[in-house]
Parts: sequence; C-alpha cells; structure tokens
Amino acid sequence: MIAIMTVTGLDHTGIIAAVSAKCAELDVNILNVSQTIMDKYFTMILHVQFDDDVHGISDIQDAMKAVEDQEKLVIRVQSEAIFSAMHQI
Repeated sequence: MIAIMTVTGLDHTGIIAAVSAKCAELDVNILNVSQTIMDKYFTMILHVQFDDDVHGISDIQDAMKAVEDQEKLVIRVQSEAIFSAMHQI
C-alpha cells in the first residue's frame, strides 16, 4: 500500500530520527519526504509504502502513537488513494 504520513509539532532535535526509526521497525519504506520549519513548528510529509497484508494502515497509525507521545507530535497516516480521488473529481 502507498500512503501519505504527515508529522507536525514544535521543532526539536530527533524528530526525523524517531519517525524514520519507527518506520524501519515496521518495514515501512519511505519513498519521498519533504520537511520544513514554519516559525517554531516542524512539518514533514512522507510518501510511504508498506505491505498491507502484514500491517494495515490502522496498525501503522497505532504504532506511530508511541512516537507521537514521546516526541509530542501529531502523526497521521492516510491512504494515497484518498488524495488521488480528491484530485480526480
């Protein structure tokens, strides 16, 4: 499955490391990433791929909860199909 993961929160050291380590642990491949700092806020969008027979999108979202709590972030994982459908209407 292809998905879009968004990460937002107050900027601090270790955000990319924490998110990418959890992705690696879950065998989530990061295909593309864009990140920026807006004022004091870190924002990152990841284009990711994973085997949804092993981990469903809700499993990935649940697993990222630990990173959210530890790093004080908001992380959302959504199917790329949602974004594709929005742009086809």
